[in-house]
Amino acid sequence: MSVLVNGLTKYFGAQKAVDNLSFEAHPGQILGFLGPNGAGKTTTMKMICCYLQPSEGTATIEGYDVNKSPLMVRKQIGYLPEHNPLYEEMYVKEFLQFVASIYKLQHKSARIAEVIDMTGLGKEQNKIIGTLSKGYRQRVGLAQAIIHDPKVLILDEPTSGLDMNQLMDIRKLIKELGKEKTVIFSSHIMQEVQALCDRVVIINDGHMVADETIEKLQNRLEGNQIIRIEFLENNISELIFAQLNGLTDISHDRGQMVITTKGLADVRADIFNIAVANKLTILEMHREKANVEDIFRKLTKTNTNA
Repeated sequence: MSVLVNGLTKYFGAQKAVDNLSFEAHPGQILGFLGPNGAGKTTTMKMICCYLQPSEGTATIEGYDVNKSPLMVRKQIGYLPEHNPLYEEMYVKEFLQFVASIYKLQHKSARIAEVIDMTGLGKEQNKIIGTLSKGYRQRVGLAQAIIHDPKVLILDEPTSGLDMNQLMDIRKLIKELGKEKTVIFSSHIMQEVQALCDRVVIINDGHMVADETIEKLQNRLEGNQIIRIEFLENNISELIFAQLNGLTDISHDRGQMVITTKGLADVRADIFNIAVANKLTILEMHREKANVEDIFRKLTKTNTNA
């Protein structure tokens, strides 16, 4: 077992940011670590990486306890934080040489060349980091995280700021790394999570609300209907559809109303009749299969303003 989190808790004064979290992550697996803003994701990752001391509980990385052996834990981990700290006045290759020296790597030149190739930094390696785009800075951050060939990767929003081509390249790299390493991956992009992750842990207000495979999460809403509707009108009250038969959830997403009902009976005609009765104009309406975004929204709805 590569990562074992047991009862991890963190207080900041009287506020409990992380509350008794326990989960596991294994080699050859990409674990999605999800939660709304303020849920405690970054705090948890920092405790696992020994940047913050837990108030209670512990985590072990490759058998090393974060409380008892923080230096050995750091040697096992490659960490890319959400706000990627870099020495912006250094050249890319110079920075990687510096990081390689810190880890006292043998065959530094060969490893640096390999990592530059893996992260697509070949054309940028002789540029000053401060002149790079945000996407290329993310690549530099990922390069420093993997340069010592760690067994565990902790990646906090690793695809932030990447354009579509860059995103596809980094997604491919993370997937390759995940075949042998333990990867814990945080992202706000649910499509990214669904494409990359084998399993997800979802937290809300510091509490665990789910720890399951993607397939099992999707099965949570099996037998339900998810209807996505775009109206001509704005700011439509959810109460209009409160009496809809089998209603379990109403939310808003990207300018559309998302209605979830229990059972397989088609409720689109009922939705249409309610819209007509309330003088609303439907521009588009369709049913869709539950995805990670729907489940995430349902499990964390109490914290949507965080």
